[in-house]
Amino acid sequence: MNRRHCAAAAITLVCALGLLTVPVQAMAAPTPDSSPSPSASAPATPAAPASSEKDLEKIREQIETLYRKAGAATDAYNLAEEQAKKQSGEIVKLAKAIVDGQARIAELKDRAGAQAREQYRNGGLPPGAQLVLSDDPQLFLDGVNKVRTSQQATKTVLAELNRTQEDLQTYTQDASTNWQKLETNRVRQAKAKKKINAQIAAAEKLESQLEKEELARLRQLEQDAANRAQSAWLATRPAPNVAVSGATTAAGEAAVAFATAQIGKPYVWGATGPGSYDCSGLTSQAWAAAGRPIPRTSQEQWRLLPRIDIQDMRPGDLIIYHADASHVGMYVGDGAIVHSPRPGRHVTLAGAGSMKILGVVRPDR
Repeated sequence: MNRRHCAAAAITLVCALGLLTVPVQAMAAPTPDSSPSPSASAPATPAAPASSEKDLEKIREQIETLYRKAGAATDAYNLAEEQAKKQSGEIVKLAKAIVDGQARIAELKDRAGAQAREQYRNGGLPPGAQLVLSDDPQLFLDGVNKVRTSQQATKTVLAELNRTQEDLQTYTQDASTNWQKLETNRVRQAKAKKKINAQIAAAEKLESQLEKEELARLRQLEQDAANRAQSAWLATRPAPNVAVSGATTAAGEAAVAFATAQIGKPYVWGATGPGSYDCSGLTSQAWAAAGRPIPRTSQEQWRLLPRIDIQDMRPGDLIIYHADASHVGMYVGDGAIVHSPRPGRHVTLAGAGSMKILGVVRPDR
């Protein structure tokens, strides 16, 4: 009886313990669920699982778009700055012309006053009346010549006085017009500068949210995209990797030498050297060093410089990129350009076809 009682008690205890442990095991190891919990749908920090290639590609495209918009705004800023400098120079010239005109008017008025005073000293009689009253024939003849000379001089003084006064009025009006243009360009500069800073800040913010490995992968994606574009461009060339059609001029060689000597210097928007450059700052300074000043901005370079067929380009020619002509690089041969890419990058060599080509211009044509 005791053995049976002990065995029954032992069985009862084991069953009870088994019942108590079942819910604990269920809580510790729940059945897998395919639907994510609310907390699992958003990572706690940007460092949690790395972005997928697809996500990084979208980020790359966003960053590229932002920097392209910043490039276009930079061109607008640079153009407004150039126009402001021109207007300032015109205002200075007009101010000098106004001062000179005022001095000339004062001189002419003095001469006219001297003639009036001379007439007063002669008794206030007109020269013709004085001659009629003369009894000396020779004196009369001499007087006739003097009268004619005096009348001509008076007419000349009065005519010049009138012209100078008209010129002075024109100078004043032109100065006012140029001042209004200068103020307009200053407003345009301020707007363009604000837009540039906003686009660059947005792009930098996107990059700052990436981890070190993601940034490295992003750089690789950028390079892969450039390589694909370059390969596609080379495939359209008559002879891939063959550089030049036509001889490079001495000025072209000098421009290329200057531009390539700047490799490694940082991109800074609005900069024209010597320590940093934006894209058109590099090309304009390179051609200025070669003795051929060209427009400051990529858009003006595209608008004003002679265009050539892309198949005929040679080192020193400028390749204009994107539909809005917002970027420019200098062709150096062998299918490559030297350019200042964008903020955060440095002057470097790149494939000539790594961006969308709008056309080619030749500064020394």
